[in-house]
Amino acid sequence: MLATKLSRPLLNFSVKTLNFKDPGNGIRPLQRFCIPLLSPSGSRGYASEVDQIGSRAVLITGCDSGFGFALAKHLHAKGLIVYAGCLQKDKGEGGSKDLDDMKSDRMRTVQLNVCDSKEVDRAVEHVNNSLEDPEKGLWGLVNNAGISTFGEVEFTSMDTYMEVAEVNLWGTVRTTKAFLPLIRRSKGRVVNISSMMGRMGSPARSPYCITKFGVEAFSDCLRYEMQPQGVMVSIVEPGNFIAATNLYSPERIKAIADKMWEELPEIVRKDYGRKYFDEQVSKMETYCNSGSTDTSPVIESVTHALVSTTPYTRYHPMDYYWWLRMQIMTHMPAAISDRLYVY
Repeated sequence: MLATKLSRPLLNFSVKTLNFKDPGNGIRPLQRFCIPLLSPSGSRGYASEVDQIGSRAVLITGCDSGFGFALAKHLHAKGLIVYAGCLQKDKGEGGSKDLDDMKSDRMRTVQLNVCDSKEVDRAVEHVNNSLEDPEKGLWGLVNNAGISTFGEVEFTSMDTYMEVAEVNLWGTVRTTKAFLPLIRRSKGRVVNISSMMGRMGSPARSPYCITKFGVEAFSDCLRYEMQPQGVMVSIVEPGNFIAATNLYSPERIKAIADKMWEELPEIVRKDYGRKYFDEQVSKMETYCNSGSTDTSPVIESVTHALVSTTPYTRYHPMDYYWWLRMQIMTHMPAAISDRLYVY
């Protein structure tokens, strides 16, 4: 009966095969899939798009690199007006320079540190003043800015927990609150980038998981509140795209590990030992060399959430292995899922 329940929904998925390296298990063929919207006839297909795309403006945070940079270029190519929030614009570094070099009046970079309330307020003022008709508001906000780290709970300092939360969680809350009046005017969209780790925990990833679980809860509450206002809120939960986003280079992993070991309390160093610590770092290095190099599933998910007349509540751009793992870990008894994936 359990096998029947698990397999029945899989019959409706459209899939294509790709290679994914799962740490400890080598290369395995996996399936990437999307879940289209059910039509009244029972067939599945994408809904129509909103009209007047060329007059709609969207702000994206974290456009210096990764998903944000790729998304800014993609939405610009689709015809939207893009405000690309960049942390390093004032230094003339990162993605802001490349985006400015496009010389397009529909691509507008904005200095934006989501941890700085004054910068966020200035960004709101800048967007409001530069919109063709501020009374019609801002169509979309994409909370993409984020950072990550690794380390078991006893290895992770409180400063690290707070640093990751300040960007991933409070940065999302701060930016959303600041831009909501503009979004409400347009009855627009809020799209929050979470993660599969906002739905399931993972050893050595607690700082990141905590913040993404928080983003999930914040997004759900916001969706309930905004529905009467005509604003739609979507969550995008990417799988493993480390290889595509370059979150971790070997140098960055080493720097994080060295700093972590140096700051550990002596009792923790003594109890665990350097050999165990180095083994955990090696596991993270293996994981960080894995993942999909193709960001298009994430970009397409965010785009659909912004321009479809009927966006989904949640998008799952991830390999089939991770989607199934996420479903099992969130729906089956922990005694089973833990034994399958953790212990």
